[in-house]
Amino acid sequence: MNEHAVTHSGRFETILCPYDGHEVGQMPISDADDVDAAISAAVETFAKTKRLPRFVRADILERAADILEKRREEITLLIAAEAGKPLYDARGEVSRSLFNLRNAAREARNFAGQEVPLDVDESVFAYQTTRPDGSRLDMADADIETLSNLGRRFGVARRFPIGPVLAITPFNFPLNLVLHKVAPALAVGNTVILKPAPQTPLTSMVLAEIFAEAGLPDGALSVVHCNVEQAERMVRDERVRMVTFTGSAKVGWHVKNMAGSKKVALELGGNGAVVVADDADIEFAAARCVRGGVVYGGQYCIGVQRVFVHDAVYDRFEKELVDRVKACRVGNPLEEGVDVGPVIDEGSAKRIESWIDEAVAGGARVLAGGKRHNAVIEPTVLTDTTPDMKVEAEEIFGPVITLTRVSSAEEGVRRAADSRYGLQGGYFTNDLKAAFRALEDWDVGGLMINDVPIYRIDNMPFGGWKDSGFGREGTRYAMDSMTDIKFLVVNYG
Repeated sequence: MNEHAVTHSGRFETILCPYDGHEVGQMPISDADDVDAAISAAVETFAKTKRLPRFVRADILERAADILEKRREEITLLIAAEAGKPLYDARGEVSRSLFNLRNAAREARNFAGQEVPLDVDESVFAYQTTRPDGSRLDMADADIETLSNLGRRFGVARRFPIGPVLAITPFNFPLNLVLHKVAPALAVGNTVILKPAPQTPLTSMVLAEIFAEAGLPDGALSVVHCNVEQAERMVRDERVRMVTFTGSAKVGWHVKNMAGSKKVALELGGNGAVVVADDADIEFAAARCVRGGVVYGGQYCIGVQRVFVHDAVYDRFEKELVDRVKACRVGNPLEEGVDVGPVIDEGSAKRIESWIDEAVAGGARVLAGGKRHNAVIEPTVLTDTTPDMKVEAEEIFGPVITLTRVSSAEEGVRRAADSRYGLQGGYFTNDLKAAFRALEDWDVGGLMINDVPIYRIDNMPFGGWKDSGFGREGTRYAMDSMTDIKFLVVNYG
């Protein structure tokens, strides 16, 4: 393995499957000395990676994709075991990761700055220009030859990597959301210190092995499995030039406050909403809401949580949704055909259960599910909820959908937008005027027309408004944020 790929103190932590508690693997633990060594290695190696030609960076990413593809089934099983992710979704995550790597390789070859025209304003041009003898130039008296010579200034904005990037990643996509940070950083020539989620670090360790085999220089990627104290120390460390974080809003804003003058990108949570208009395809909308709301235990930051349905089609939609939710197969994520496995741990399951119980005590009705079995929450549909209940106001991060009847699609959009979160939303309608108006009034990073908020292709801009964070992921957009501009002006007149 790459010398600095996984820094550790010689101690290990046992990582358990959240479904049945079996041992998935042993993860090396990083202490304070290991954290410092990882940062030092990132700083030292950056002096080399920032000068690597584009084709070298791209080739490393492509070779990593090839190696990952050969190990596809092994890594699928690892993700399913340590994240409790059903096999169908784990396979999908590996497929997306392959695209992510190969797209980053393509972008690495094409990533560039731009020419900025400097001869665009006469008054500024005259003010900045003099005759060869030093006297001022009157543009009205200048002949064509003089003007032609004066116009010979060339400006180019070039992008350069900024230095070591600290990537703090979540448990729900232990490969692909890691690559949303690691691949763009490496594509532009940065180095990375990767702090994976404590529940799912083994996939990151395997990813480090893959990059080492692909030829990534020692120190360009270090994985640190450390406690909160050491993670915060890395956030504050002035040698780190950027922190990119995906996780809860509470922790994300705390990270921003600690980060000082360095760049920060936050991809935080949401309580994803869907509006179903009276002209929607009800069967399709219900099927997509089930997919977006309860599959993989609802553990998507862009998952479907709140659904607002036009009164004219509410009864049809409710029946279709509830029937489909009840048909979901719940069980061991390592068994083929399972739709919903456990949430990440029993503590999270108990929290979700308490929010359901609290809503029911406040007048909500359970249309499906609502029970907990160890770390498994039954796929749940609630109705008669209110905006002040946690199941609507907060991010539940579990297989729970709230269903609300509204008098119009416009009311549904207002209710959906009335949230402190703004990651992505869904709107089922064939009225394009209404769709464009919704985008004006609904502050979300992405609005999916005739689809649910979990729709995401990995090269598109992705990020949120309000408490859902700031900055954008998606390969090219992340590469922009992980570089900065140096502007060069050449006078060749």
